[in-house]
Amino acid sequence: MKRWFCLALLACIAAMPAASAGTVDAARYDSFWLWAGVKPQAVLHDARTVYVLQGQIESAPGDESQVRFIAQGVAPPDAPSARLWLVYRAHTLRWTPRVTQIMLAQLARWRASGHAISGIQIDFDARTLHLQDYLDFLRTLRETLPGDCLLSITGLLDWSSRIDADQVNQLKHIVDEVVVQTYQGRRTITRYDAYLPRVARLQLPFRIGIIQGGAWEAPPYLDANPWFRGYVVFLRNP
Repeated sequence: MKRWFCLALLACIAAMPAASAGTVDAARYDSFWLWAGVKPQAVLHDARTVYVLQGQIESAPGDESQVRFIAQGVAPPDAPSARLWLVYRAHTLRWTPRVTQIMLAQLARWRASGHAISGIQIDFDARTLHLQDYLDFLRTLRETLPGDCLLSITGLLDWSSRIDADQVNQLKHIVDEVVVQTYQGRRTITRYDAYLPRVARLQLPFRIGIIQGGAWEAPPYLDANPWFRGYVVFLRNP
């Protein structure tokens, strides 16, 4: 009876869906986003790279000509060996000189405090009709950054089907990496795997952004891609 029970239990386990195997376990990765309102986790201590939210840029309600900077300064994480990126969530590209000055001042303060800051990341959902405007914005921003400050951007999962070869060529001469997000809100995008072959054809350094606890099955062809730089996990509260 005991042997029969064990065999039945093994059969049930084998028949279970592989959801757990395809769920993002943050402990298996070494690069993370740390967002406002998300409590730091133990995985950050051994992180190699952490993208830390510092502010949000948006138009004032009812008046798009007025742009404001909303500080969302996340404290430095307990990640002694990590290279840090300061992240700015942009809802508008109409930055005033003051917005840029605040960003540069934050960068200077972090570096003066002894933190290893790799660069700035812009988190902006560029629409198809405004991709060229975004490229122009990034080119101008790049010119304002210190020479040793890298520039990273996030990209929507369907970017690869919307950005043309000329725009990709422009982008690779402006930014140092693109982190393509495979989630929306707090959930993995349905059928994300259908977009990944096109993402893999991007001819510039890219990472894949995944969300903690979300669905994910890593396609084997990514690791063989010379432009692929690994994964970034968006941490979230339990």
